[in-house]
Amino acid sequence: MTRYTRRTLQVAGVGVAALLALSACSSGSDSSSKKDSSSASKDSAKKVTGTVTVFAAASLKESFTTLGKDFEKAHPGTKVTFSFGGSDTLAASITGGAPADVFAAASPKTMAIVTDKKDAATAPSTFVRNQLEIATLPGNPDKVASLKDLTKSDLKVVLCDKTVPCGAAAQKALDASKLKLTPVSYEQDVKSALTKVELKEADAAVVYKTDVKAAGSKVEGVEFPESANAINDYPIALLKDAPNAEAAKEFIALVQSSEGQKVLTAAGFLKP
Repeated sequence: MTRYTRRTLQVAGVGVAALLALSACSSGSDSSSKKDSSSASKDSAKKVTGTVTVFAAASLKESFTTLGKDFEKAHPGTKVTFSFGGSDTLAASITGGAPADVFAAASPKTMAIVTDKKDAATAPSTFVRNQLEIATLPGNPDKVASLKDLTKSDLKVVLCDKTVPCGAAAQKALDASKLKLTPVSYEQDVKSALTKVELKEADAAVVYKTDVKAAGSKVEGVEFPESANAINDYPIALLKDAPNAEAAKEFIALVQSSEGQKVLTAAGFLKP
């Protein structure tokens, strides 16, 4: 009887020890899990605040304005301010010391103005592409059907300045077609060129597909095959000495995300 009791107690002792060991192990695992969970929670709770200043090509106005609102909703406490214009003018402002966090240009050439001065903190990344289209008056009363039609002497045509990406692309298309065109005016950005047609101060303008789409019924778009040889890549980069670098990185991430790309392609931009 004594031997049986002793053996029973020994077995019970082993069982209790095993349970204690398992409990300790489980406790350590739970502790580690809680620590990991806490760490993950801390990371996800990391927020960006403040103002993000974005310099962007005029053709990005509608889509970037939408993305700016989306960003502010996703990050309470932030505000996105934009400066839209000709990419060359914006680049000159940046190299001249204008405070900004992000630069989104309408061509690698205008982005190079900034990178050559080492004013970009990250390597530029192409996020969309854009193609030219002819914008005419509603109903296309002058029956413009090709790029060559724009060379008619009785037609008032507007182009972007050659230093602006849309102007450089238009000139490239004209040169490829061996066409000479003397516009009634050269505009400093694509929106200004489009406005001339919207106000009926010009019969036609060579702009981007995205601008024709954004104008809706105010103009009519005419595609031309030569535009396929003058497609512009749009690069984006974080700027050196960005006042709000962390929030700026998040905005760039939104632009490059599937959500951002959906907004941009809906506006008529081509995927990179």
